[in-house]
Amino acid sequence: MATLSSPNPSLFSILSESKRILNAHSRHFLALCVLFLLPLSFSLVVYPTLLNLITHPPSDNPKVLLRGFLDFHPREQDQPIFSDTLFLSILYSLFVFAFSILATGSITFSVFHGFYGRPVKLISAIKSVFLSFLPLFVTVVITQVVFSLIVVAFGGFFLLVTKNFELYSNYLVIFGGVLLVLVLGYLQVNWTLACVVVVVESRWGFEPLRRSASLMRGMRKLGLSLFLFFGGSGGILVWTCGAVSELDIGDSYGWKSWGFVVQIVVTSTFLMLLLLYNAAANTVLYMYCKALHGELAMEIAEEFAREYVSLPFDDGKVPHVISVVVG
Repeated sequence: MATLSSPNPSLFSILSESKRILNAHSRHFLALCVLFLLPLSFSLVVYPTLLNLITHPPSDNPKVLLRGFLDFHPREQDQPIFSDTLFLSILYSLFVFAFSILATGSITFSVFHGFYGRPVKLISAIKSVFLSFLPLFVTVVITQVVFSLIVVAFGGFFLLVTKNFELYSNYLVIFGGVLLVLVLGYLQVNWTLACVVVVVESRWGFEPLRRSASLMRGMRKLGLSLFLFFGGSGGILVWTCGAVSELDIGDSYGWKSWGFVVQIVVTSTFLMLLLLYNAAANTVLYMYCKALHGELAMEIAEEFAREYVSLPFDDGKVPHVISVVVG
């Protein structure tokens, strides 16, 4: 049994352990990426460009020419040429939400079993998705509702305050914005492991949030590092692709060029890998947190009790023990 001693778990150690597990079952995780993460990453990259193309189409688009003709020859009731983007936004949000849950459930299940060196099968991972989809759905919705209520409460409070103190309104808005970001960031870090708890421990609702906050005690700095690393990297990827795409579609044929297609493909691939490592890192962080709180030793003993045998040629797939020493 391989042993990793990590007195002070770091971002690098989490990423290294995640890479070890992903490499040990590369074909399995590649299949999960194609099924769930590739559609998700592709939609995240393409949607801003598609929305921009609809709202600001090329000048030689027939619909634009028709709209110009109708503007020059007005009618009593001019019908809009383009459909409302609200339907597209709702459809996109539902798609992203569903595939995010599917990807999180399957990858978390696979990384958790891969951590112990258990056989990881695609069929088992897909079955786990259907078992954990509803609990993940409820937990994520509750999380978003809590975040939304906090934002509304902050907004309403500072709206009333700024009306009574118009002289200091700008300073109050800045202070309120900073305070809101700190509160939301604190909750986000505390609830980093909520989805992992749902999949691994079969809990749902508010219980995974409380369990995650309990496990994150002593590991919040590491959780914040993971959040900033993956959130910042993903945001930069999507923003860069959107900014370049906006420049490309200024030309009537820019969005049809091979360069534009290659850019979309490359960005989608990098974002897919980033999402994969994010889900894997959260699961590995969950194991580190359990080791920190002394909960991992019992599970390791249970693994021995099951008489699980690792073959000598299963390099990289052996059970992995983490010992965390707190100074």
